[in-house]
Amino acid sequence: MGIPEERIERLETLARDAVRAGDEDRAREYVRLARRIAERHRLRLPRHFRRFTCDRCDAYLRPGVNARVRLQSGTVVVACDCGELARYPYR
Repeated sequence: MGIPEERIERLETLARDAVRAGDEDRAREYVRLARRIAERHRLRLPRHFRRFTCDRCDAYLRPGVNARVRLQSGTVVVACDCGELARYPYR
């Protein structure tokens, strides 16, 4: 694993901890920075990171706190507080 991948993982951990501490603005900055690093190095973000960040407002999502998770006929629907919906299939 290279330095960019390690940095992205570290930023995800920092964003998760910042949301737990109640500092959502700092978590947004960590998410934005991780996305920029992935873009610059042409990397895919880890699945867990992609599924728990909002594409519209860059918030790190915590179900029950700033996100709502529902199951609908074969899909998981994650709704952010900003109104953005993300749908993921499941079996």
